[in-house]
Amino acid sequence: MAKAKTPITGSKGAGRGGAAAKPPAVAMATAAPSPPKKRTSPAQFAREVRGEAKKITWTSWKETWITSIMVFIMVVVTALFLRIVDIGLGAMIQQLLKLAS
Repeated sequence: MAKAKTPITGSKGAGRGGAAAKPPAVAMATAAPSPPKKRTSPAQFAREVRGEAKKITWTSWKETWITSIMVFIMVVVTALFLRIVDIGLGAMIQQLLKLAS
């Protein structure tokens, strides 16, 4: 159910309660609060968690292994790239320091 919009006028005194017009998000926050949720016991919570975990589609061991190998390869490639950049920048700085002295 949508709320009816109140007309917005240029004066600060108009609107709700003599205050300036508020954005719609603030108006929605004043809606009636929902009733509090029923508390569950820790045992009931654990049963629900296990039930939800059974619904998850887990990846196969083969897919997990292949993905892990791909991540490891990318880490090695990135480390080598950063090492090469580090060596190059270090050599450039050494050359600049030799020129300065």
